[in-house]
Amino acid sequence: MTKFSHWNEEGRPKMVDISAKEMTTRTAIARSTITLSDEVYQAIQQGGIKKGDPTHVAQIAGIMGAKKTADMIPMCHPIMLQGTDLQFDYTKTKDGYELHIQATVKCSGKTGVEMEALMAVSIAALTFYDMCKAVDKAMVIKDTYLVEKTGGKSGTFMHK
Repeated sequence: MTKFSHWNEEGRPKMVDISAKEMTTRTAIARSTITLSDEVYQAIQQGGIKKGDPTHVAQIAGIMGAKKTADMIPMCHPIMLQGTDLQFDYTKTKDGYELHIQATVKCSGKTGVEMEALMAVSIAALTFYDMCKAVDKAMVIKDTYLVEKTGGKSGTFMHK
């Protein structure tokens, strides 16, 4: 079993020392999905969301979420991000629609950006929900996961 690295010799939490790690280019891609009713989808398409276009606001919120990850996740290192982008894609389902949110985060550093990508899609999804909840509170945020990561000692990871 792999030993967790976030515990000191006294059994208390610690931030991992990354000072001896190599600087490498690191990327991470994460996704999240929101289920939408036909009513929410149509309101968005017709500009009927009173707070504005939910994907535009969610885009900005996702970028801010990536930048603030170390403020929210206790053991994350502050990272100088060099790129964060989000994509939004609607698909029709038998019950309505799904919005698929994908974030890509990049940096050159000593630690990965997986948490920043996951934070980006999570905050974007929550913001989207907030923007649309007046139309339908039954939206479901689901399937938030790491798709891929590159760089660092552990190399490339691809979700199966």
